[in-house]
Amino acid sequence: MWGIIATWRMAKEGLDKASNILSQQGTAGDAIETAIKEVEDFPYYKSVGYGGLPNKDMEVELDAAYMDGTTFDIGAIGALKDFANPISIARSLSKNKVNNLLVGSGAEAYAHKAGFERKNMLTERAKTHFKNRVKDLQEFEISPYSGHDTVGMVSLDNLGNMVAGTSTSGLFMKEKGRVGDSPIIGSGLYVDSEVGGASATGLGEDLMKGVVSYEVVRLMKENLSPQEAVEKVTFDLDKELTERRGSSGDISIVAMNNKGEWGVASNIENFSFSVATQIHENTVYRTIREGNHMIHTVASEEWMKNYLTERMRPLEEK
Repeated sequence: MWGIIATWRMAKEGLDKASNILSQQGTAGDAIETAIKEVEDFPYYKSVGYGGLPNKDMEVELDAAYMDGTTFDIGAIGALKDFANPISIARSLSKNKVNNLLVGSGAEAYAHKAGFERKNMLTERAKTHFKNRVKDLQEFEISPYSGHDTVGMVSLDNLGNMVAGTSTSGLFMKEKGRVGDSPIIGSGLYVDSEVGGASATGLGEDLMKGVVSYEVVRLMKENLSPQEAVEKVTFDLDKELTERRGSSGDISIVAMNNKGEWGVASNIENFSFSVATQIHENTVYRTIREGNHMIHTVASEEWMKNYLTERMRPLEEK
């Protein structure tokens, strides 16, 4: 049995490629890297990779992580500038015994020495988004941080190996050097091939408070289904943060166990995800919360079309 699940509609095309790899006896690691690179390379997805939204100094700083659930090998980078495909750099770091999490100039020095592609990741479109947001902040009561969507994935191959990966440009207009949950093992992602894996997206500062991906895997190890595990972790953390702090940030989690069973939960109104398995063709779902359970529905063709149309529409400076 093979399978792969990912946060957001933006992962769909990547999962098409990953499904082809997995169906031909490819590895979970190759599937994850290929799928995430597809998202990183598409300039119209403004929260990941090339075209990612910049920090407050109008610099694109990228975070990514890779974890092998069989060996527990980990690799991660944070606040990386001017290099393409941070997921590949993170995977490369996972082969090291030490120095697995590198940030800023250290991550860039490693990437350069290892021969990864240098690339200016700030696009003209991202600059326009930035300038428009600056003007909006002067006129409207909005958060500068709106627009943070991590692509996170969990993959299972036919040999039973599991891998998790993440990639993001983080919060829009964040402080220089800010790192969220995405490259933090246990928060942004966690995977154990003997149990399953999880990956999260949302407000990293709140996701880290619950070590959410590890918690989901821990609950699956205690025989909760992936759906039961993600619902419990998502809703319990949302409730606890609200009680203690008055509010909770966005929390969305996808998970898959070592049988290819999957689950998704979110505390936001319009969360989407993509999933494919040996017995389930790659499908994009939208999901909403009803009480303490999620209702998943297949995204309509109209919604799918509008999703891309909206993200690729011409953008002019205000």
